[in-house]
Amino acid sequence: MTASTTIRSVSAADVERLTDLFHAMYIHYWGPDAPSRADIAAHIGRDVLPSGCEVIIAECDERAVGLATFAVLYPGPGIGGQLTMKDLFVIGEVRGRGVGKALLSHLAKIAVERGCLRLDWTAETSNPEALDYYDRLGVQRVREKIYYRLDGSALKDWAGTAKT
Repeated sequence: MTASTTIRSVSAADVERLTDLFHAMYIHYWGPDAPSRADIAAHIGRDVLPSGCEVIIAECDERAVGLATFAVLYPGPGIGGQLTMKDLFVIGEVRGRGVGKALLSHLAKIAVERGCLRLDWTAETSNPEALDYYDRLGVQRVREKIYYRLDGSALKDWAGTAKT
């Protein structure tokens, strides 16, 4: 990481920087199927920032080069919360310079400051680079958890079964 790298929480003034990072992340994962920049910007202003999901960004020489999205969930273990990271992304040209590790370290500090007893996240088994990265950092893999998901038509079906 360069000496000029800073990590901070985002504000409503950061929509353009977040749009740049989200767009780069979507292109990285979905290539030509990535949403347009205009759709991403609208989504950030309408859905992401007001949602309660928190975002930190890493900046090098005043350019946004990485992000992490997270939330604190309750109840957590004991009487503390659990900080859960949804995404960690660093643009390709600065990978390997410690930006991802700095973002994780910043999240760990937030977790400790807020009385959380752990920091959890998931990684896709189809993303061996991420798995290798976290393994190299020496982060513990959680083997006793199974991850479940409702999406697409199954999500809509379940939403239709809600009783009021």
